[in-house]
Amino acid sequence: MQGKTRKRAKKPALGVMVVYKFENKQISINEFGQPVGMKLSPENRWVKKAQMIPWVEIEKRYAKLFANRKGNVAKPLRLALGACIIQAEYGYSDVEIALQIQENAYLQYFCGYKEYDDSKLPFDPSLMVYFRKRLTPEVLGEINEMIIANAQNEKRQDNNDDDEPGNSGTIIVDATCAPSNIKYPQDTSLLNEAREATEKIIDELHIPGEGKKPRTYRKQAHKDYLNIARTKKKTAKKIRTATRKQLGYLDRNLKSIEALQADGKELSYKQVKKLEVIRNIYAQQKLMYDNKAHSVPDRIVSLSQPFIRPIVRGKAGKPVEFGAKLDISVEDGWARLEVMSFDAYNEAMNLKDMVERYRKRTGRYPSRVLADKIYRNRDNLAYCKLHHIRLSGPALGRPKKDELRDKKQDYIDECERVEVERRFSLAKRKCGLGLITTRLEPTISHSVAMSIVVLNLRKIQCALLWLLFNFRLSMTCGLNFVIVQ
Repeated sequence: MQGKTRKRAKKPALGVMVVYKFENKQISINEFGQPVGMKLSPENRWVKKAQMIPWVEIEKRYAKLFANRKGNVAKPLRLALGACIIQAEYGYSDVEIALQIQENAYLQYFCGYKEYDDSKLPFDPSLMVYFRKRLTPEVLGEINEMIIANAQNEKRQDNNDDDEPGNSGTIIVDATCAPSNIKYPQDTSLLNEAREATEKIIDELHIPGEGKKPRTYRKQAHKDYLNIARTKKKTAKKIRTATRKQLGYLDRNLKSIEALQADGKELSYKQVKKLEVIRNIYAQQKLMYDNKAHSVPDRIVSLSQPFIRPIVRGKAGKPVEFGAKLDISVEDGWARLEVMSFDAYNEAMNLKDMVERYRKRTGRYPSRVLADKIYRNRDNLAYCKLHHIRLSGPALGRPKKDELRDKKQDYIDECERVEVERRFSLAKRKCGLGLITTRLEPTISHSVAMSIVVLNLRKIQCALLWLLFNFRLSMTCGLNFVIVQ
């Protein structure tokens, strides 16, 4: 066709990218586009919860985390954060959370949709891993502070020294463990898993037609493992014999892999990382076998999650847990994640830092620190005495003859300290802290931090419901009073 030219779409300039699909600001439930016949209630919990979060402030600070540099339109921060909050509340899988948002109008409103849209998934389920990696514990900690400040309707104090004398406030601290979803580790099962992994590597390295394949004795090794695994009464002698056999099979496979590498076979990055973990497992298990010991420093308990360590808590029913250890502080009912580590640490070492962060937030040192006896060491007592802080609990050592203890105050402190145990219980039952199902180290850290954010959101929600209940109760009582009069 002569004389007609086709207009080409303008390409975006380099460095220019569209970050979000829709505008991220809070709208009312009446402004939300609803299909004919659907009437959403403004009293719904997700409608109320959407109003608790300062989306605009969070957007301004963290929108750059979700910028897509590959040309595709990135997902909004509100959608990512909202999906993670919903997942922590319900414990949905990555696939299920995408389906739930697609099918539920209230969840779409919470995630920032302008109107109900069930035509397609909000995002590919695989993007949940991307969301969790971007929303690190540090980011979620700052978001948590923004939510608390928004709920309290007050501005943060400047980070300056406060010349006004005196301490103020109470901080409650304690530690717990967030167990990961792993099989209870046993020496024989861990060695068997490592042996099967080495057999797979040998199968991948060997090329048919290039000589004889190294022998692995996999059938006999599997049979030896089943003999101990299916035994109901496992004596120490039987376990030691089974461990010795699995160590022999694993050592043979490792030497075969080294021989294949010497012949010019190259390992992939994934194989190198896994082989490094397997060699560490073999070294630790061999050391314990030779020394007839049951522990070793930095013991690996999972082949797929080698960063997880056994955490000895001494709790009834679960003396040892496997997951992340964390310290939280509770101030006026607000929970904060203070420390998190996959290594077993002494929580008493972190008390000074927690108190200093309290002073940074409020401008003053607390008047009281409520903690259990593990925090009452000489260094912490001296630190608290220096800053005029009363650390709850009795003095160290045997009680002196002339020592007078305020038993009433001790009882009050212990009753108030229970608040942190309530926070732990609620976080583990309702906020996803009871069992961490994510598998990567950064995603597990995200899950732990997100549970604290959801915990504070539940506190705000409960406070609103309590105010509504009291209001309706007062109105009812007042009406009855008028009728009686």
